[in-house]
Amino acid sequence: MAVTSWPDLLLACLFPLALLALGCGLFQSTTLSDVHDLVSLKSLAKKTGLFSLESALKSYASYPSLARNELARMRKSYSTLSRAHKRVGYNLGYPRKLDKLQSATDVNSIVTNAIADLAKAEFDLENSTSGSDANIGRVRESLKHFVRDWSEECREERDRMFKPILDVFRKIDVEERSGHKVLVPGCGLGRLAWEISELGFDTTANELSYFMILAFRFLLSSTTTTSSNEHTIRPYAHWFSHQRTVDSVFRSIPFPDVVPRLSSRFNLVERDFLTLSAPPTPPLHGYHNITTLFFIDTSLNIIETIEHIYTLLRPGGTWINLGPLLWSAGAQAKVELSLGEVIDVAEAVGFIFDHEGMDGTRGSRTVDCEYTADSKAMMQWIYKAEFWVAKKPK
Repeated sequence: MAVTSWPDLLLACLFPLALLALGCGLFQSTTLSDVHDLVSLKSLAKKTGLFSLESALKSYASYPSLARNELARMRKSYSTLSRAHKRVGYNLGYPRKLDKLQSATDVNSIVTNAIADLAKAEFDLENSTSGSDANIGRVRESLKHFVRDWSEECREERDRMFKPILDVFRKIDVEERSGHKVLVPGCGLGRLAWEISELGFDTTANELSYFMILAFRFLLSSTTTTSSNEHTIRPYAHWFSHQRTVDSVFRSIPFPDVVPRLSSRFNLVERDFLTLSAPPTPPLHGYHNITTLFFIDTSLNIIETIEHIYTLLRPGGTWINLGPLLWSAGAQAKVELSLGEVIDVAEAVGFIFDHEGMDGTRGSRTVDCEYTADSKAMMQWIYKAEFWVAKKPK
């Protein structure tokens, strides 16, 4: 006998009512998938896990206190110096440096508090974060993603990654673009997906992590973001390593360089990529293109991910990939493959690699690129990312 949870019972009761509202035209642009999210309040299925809604909300809301606690530990460590070494530190201005860290935290907190407040309003989760663990590291990653995706500071980094991908889309006739459905899974803060939509394609950005989703919603909402470079953060203030000057550590970076908005050709789907279905696009079902940027190596099962990409594509559809193979799931990953093995799997699934313009073998070429890099730091991490275009046979 199957066991039904109370959220399932609630969903069973509310779903017919939502369908009735949909049928009566109360939600003009709502799909059945949206109705499911609406009646489940999204949070019913997302209350646990590292990337859950509640974990992300608590982390953003707790950022000021977590950062203050960390600073208090730094001050305590400094206080253990000998009197002579404290004098050296004082002459260097180290106590003032720690004061600047507090000021930087205050600046960043304006954004993190606004993200948390918006999430509470949109998801009605004012008092539902008590059971989640806060993760300041994930919040700091998100702040750096604001810079990477939506600031002038990282335009060069973005251009280096985006150009090979966007060049593929630019080859498609302008007249045909509005009818092409594109999916960008693992979209993060959505800049690549937005850029594709700006070329005229019907683009769906897809993201699982609510650390990314809440930050992206902060940009998309007219309540919190109304103009370019409206916000300011100091994303590198917490990281004293590899810094040439104190000024570079605490520099302010404005964002966004442009203001994104959801539209008829740009939408956001907030769920696990593996749960997505192929869109109905008569006479054939499926996406015309799926673009993965720094995504496939986040898979717990890369074989399943590649199979699902293939399933979601329509016959003749194209998979564009750019990224490394930094398997990030640790022991949870069912397989961790080499580049050659990944291509073997893709070909076994049915993909045909496009060798045109490739300088490597078997349909891929290497693109040197960075990811959320601090351009003024003494350390630069360069990925030898692989770029390929593969097709599903017609």
